[in-house]
Amino acid sequence: MLSNVWTEFDIWWTAVWDHWHTLIRIVLILIGAVIIRAILLALVRRTVRQVVNGAKAKAEKTPQSPLLSARIIQRSKTLGSVLSNLITWTMVVSTIAAVLGELGVAVGAIVAGAGIVGAAIGFGAQSLVRDLISGLFIVFEDQYGVGDSVDLGQATGVVESVGLRVTQVRDVSGTLWYVRNGEVVRVGNSSQGWSRVVLDIALPYESKIEKAQDAILRAASELARDANFEKQLLGEPEIWGIEALSGEQIVLRLVQQVGPSDADAVARALRSRIKNELDLAGVKLADKRQPIYVEASGRSVQ
Repeated sequence: MLSNVWTEFDIWWTAVWDHWHTLIRIVLILIGAVIIRAILLALVRRTVRQVVNGAKAKAEKTPQSPLLSARIIQRSKTLGSVLSNLITWTMVVSTIAAVLGELGVAVGAIVAGAGIVGAAIGFGAQSLVRDLISGLFIVFEDQYGVGDSVDLGQATGVVESVGLRVTQVRDVSGTLWYVRNGEVVRVGNSSQGWSRVVLDIALPYESKIEKAQDAILRAASELARDANFEKQLLGEPEIWGIEALSGEQIVLRLVQQVGPSDADAVARALRSRIKNELDLAGVKLADKRQPIYVEASGRSVQ
């Protein structure tokens, strides 16, 4: 009896396949494409989630790396979005080609024609393609991220948004610049790892160097003891010595390593304290005004 049932099923399936084999194969192609896409997207989401969770865990253990962790999260999510779109469109194009092949359409001729059209479009959209590729590498290589203080050549300021085609930078005057990623040929990022404050203090030529150095170091040491700045300073302040020497003035250079994005605030505070300490020590700053002497009644008068 079981053999009769199997025989009847085989006859029925053969008849169905003969009449509907094209539709059945198309349905199987669609189901397979959906399953493969779901598996690939799940792998991408799992990878992004693991990276994000790892970055958050590291940020909790290392308080000094919140910006780094945020940028890792942003970069992972961006790459995850790009990969998801790539997977989706690849599966759509492959599925359409397979379905057309089952319907008897000459896919090769369509691909050849699409290749010609695509080449023409690509030739006209070279700048767009270059922007997208450059944006992808900017995110992947972590050249800069949101909140970084950067110099992109065309614009200097704080990054507000990083897209695959355009980067938005807000300069010090409040202007929002839209910089195409393909036009970025160099990047100066002062917000990665650490930064450095470099102050050149010009003094009159006759100034006592040791006295001026002591006053400058006292100002830097007082800033290091300030609760508002102690976390922003890295290491000890250093005077690198005489940076410039002329008949009118001596220039001393003070350097202080600071955290990323802290250079401007620390530099302003240092200038204020250095000015006060130099005043207390009786050390004057150099005056760039040149005296002019004229002869009046046979005497030289300034």
